[in-house]
Amino acid sequence: MIIAIPDDYHNLVRTLDCMRLLEDHEVRIFNEAAPPASRLIEQLRDADIIVPIRERTRFTRDIITALPRLKLFSQTGRSCHHIDLEACNERGIAVAAGSHASPYTVAEQTWAMILGSLREIPAETALMKAGGWRNRFSFGLKGRTLGIYGLGTIGKLVAATGASFGMRVLVWGRENSMAAARAAGYETASSREQFFSESDVLVLMVRLSKETRGLVTAQDLARMRTTALLVNTARAELIAPGVLESALKAGRPGHAAVDVYENEPVVGGQNPLLELDNALCTHHSAWLERETYELYFGEAFANAAAYAAGQPVKLVNSPR
Repeated sequence: MIIAIPDDYHNLVRTLDCMRLLEDHEVRIFNEAAPPASRLIEQLRDADIIVPIRERTRFTRDIITALPRLKLFSQTGRSCHHIDLEACNERGIAVAAGSHASPYTVAEQTWAMILGSLREIPAETALMKAGGWRNRFSFGLKGRTLGIYGLGTIGKLVAATGASFGMRVLVWGRENSMAAARAAGYETASSREQFFSESDVLVLMVRLSKETRGLVTAQDLARMRTTALLVNTARAELIAPGVLESALKAGRPGHAAVDVYENEPVVGGQNPLLELDNALCTHHSAWLERETYELYFGEAFANAAAYAAGQPVKLVNSPR
């Protein structure tokens, strides 16, 4: 079968050990980032199986209809909200999904960004290379409040690290997050207003869905302290469009550390956050780790090989 892998703009997939799972098939890898729909259709027209990389491309009804040979989407990771499942059902196209990768890579990136921002490590490194020497205080963590919006698997790791630094952990979110916080001995905020106003470091750990898109508003950010840091290693769309840039310019919160963006990849400096001195930006690198890639793509390739062998597994839809 012809197996197509679009959006490999890091050009790393072909280096993976798990590629051997597809050695009996013709694999076509495309490195172009966010091609127009016409170009994407041209690239994928002959594919029997498509392996999407996370949610980089939205496979709409129009695109799916234009792919006559497509039999299977074998998704990297568990999320399939970017694929029109009903259109796949109507066309008889199966959709297989994997699972979440290790939560540690995102938790590690989160703490790297917290410490890098509060200790001003990028600026300090640049200053030393320019021959200068630091002449101002940094911001310590002990006794400060770590706010975690969504205490899931990754949030629990972030919380435990914060607690080890002597931070007060304050949790807000749905009832399952609040219950997990109480079980772990962490504080739960009595209100949304308290959560945003008391957090010195506020970390978003919420999954993106229709309900959580635009979850964080301008009013929420306006309640934050001028010394506070907002960290987003989850999804950019959790924050209402344009709200974070405006809030940082207004000084509430005083700083942000961001690894995710509404339009990726960010090329040519085309993102307003990059123009702000109080924003630390990395290029969605939390999951850019060999072990994580091997897990995500290993599952997707195994699901693709199983389907090609006539033994489909881990299907998340009901193709007709």
